[in-house]
Amino acid sequence: MRLEILAVGQMRGTSEEQLVTTYTDRAIKAGRQMGFDGPHLSEVKERKGASGEAKQREEAGLVQAALAQRQGLTVMLDETGKTMTSRAFASRLKAWQETGAPQITFVIGGADGLTDELRQSADVTLSLGAMTWPHMLARALLCEQIWRAISILGNHPYHRD
Repeated sequence: MRLEILAVGQMRGTSEEQLVTTYTDRAIKAGRQMGFDGPHLSEVKERKGASGEAKQREEAGLVQAALAQRQGLTVMLDETGKTMTSRAFASRLKAWQETGAPQITFVIGGADGLTDELRQSADVTLSLGAMTWPHMLARALLCEQIWRAISILGNHPYHRD
């Protein structure tokens, strides 16, 4: 099953980039044996110059166009989404794989978040917690949780309860 992260904004040159690379590399290497491919990062260019709602709508249109090219489940990351433990996330990932989903696309909005329309189009809306995270840091957190889920499923000692 292919794991993809579709995110608004470009990570290149940010301080979070190394964290994303570290956890992505770990997940790809360990996940390959379990039938997981990824996570792979795709970026939608952030709209500069536009204001809040207009910018959010423009970015949502780009995200929708990118999602139209993908099959499988869409998981939107949003502070209003469902929170779960790392073990529950690992179980959910395994369940999606067992149902034959060809791909899971995790969507991270830009600095202004996701539109209501995008959130409503999701198969699942997931929260990384009650706090609001910068969208670049949310990528690192998601990549770490994907790696952690794969390590849990593979009985790797990384995760400790």
